[in-house]
Amino acid sequence: MIQRIDNNSMSDTTKYAVFGAGSWATAIVKMLCENLDEVGWYMRSVYTKEHILKEQHNPSYLSSVEFHTDQLKLSNDINEIADWADVLIFVIPSAFMHSELEKLTSDISQKTIVSAVKGILPETGKLVGEHFHDEYDIPFENIAVIAGPCHAEEVALERLSYLTISCSDAERAQAIADNLSSDYIKTKISDDIIGVEYAVMLKNIYAIAAGIAHGLGYGDNFQSVLMSNAIREMKRFIKKMHKMKRNINNSAYLGDLLVTGYSVFSRNRMFGNMVGKGYTVKSAQMEMSMIAEGYYATKSAHLLNEKNTKKTQLPIIDAVYSILYENKNPKKVFQKLTDKLD
Repeated sequence: MIQRIDNNSMSDTTKYAVFGAGSWATAIVKMLCENLDEVGWYMRSVYTKEHILKEQHNPSYLSSVEFHTDQLKLSNDINEIADWADVLIFVIPSAFMHSELEKLTSDISQKTIVSAVKGILPETGKLVGEHFHDEYDIPFENIAVIAGPCHAEEVALERLSYLTISCSDAERAQAIADNLSSDYIKTKISDDIIGVEYAVMLKNIYAIAAGIAHGLGYGDNFQSVLMSNAIREMKRFIKKMHKMKRNINNSAYLGDLLVTGYSVFSRNRMFGNMVGKGYTVKSAQMEMSMIAEGYYATKSAHLLNEKNTKKTQLPIIDAVYSILYENKNPKKVFQKLTDKLD
């Protein structure tokens, strides 16, 4: 492995670590291993850790990706890895983030925190960046967000993928981007950290909507109208939450929405598809081994909009919420939704 030397403030001695062991976490470790001599990797499961050490691959996710274990610093102790690394990349599903962070006792106030968590922490209703800022006194310029359009499965296959790294400190964003870049990963940087974090969360809800539509038997024509309305709804939602100049048609927003809504790899779409076909929410969740983040995101987005004194028009999110949380009939809900879209 050739180590690239960066001349900026985050030099080549900066240590990176990934927290989580799902498919997206595994993909990020793979990207970092292209550029770094050693990557820290925290995972909850002792079995997963032992399996990686013995067999050189993750037993449960992206098993085709082989690692050189001498490049990995593996641990089941969150504090050991948090102490060791300078840049902490969190890739734990938002629903489990809170319980994992409860184990964290190390002082991380001087670290760079990168969120690749797609969603809001259900316990607090906060974005991951906000949570770290409020609970751990981490300044906002030390917090970054990774967004797509990028599927872990395609990173495993080394298909060309794009990432957007958002941070209010451009130099820091660039240093992180450089360590994730390779001949199959292209990166760009942005300063809209809050907007990108919301976009990453919202796209999963729209993917569920796309899946429900497909499961109900709607075709490509309706899907395109749904996605066109989804990007406008996303724009309204994000603008309400955080006003700043942004182009919603950029890859981090629109691109990420499209890949999540159309791709066969999208678990949120798969989850929606099962619900549309008549599975109950519980049974669809049981059937899928992976977490459909959009399920939790739907509730979070709904609650955030409830708090707004002047509510934003969110017909698609409202439709998905009523199906997932109010047990409304998907067919009837979508019949009503078709009248609201243009």
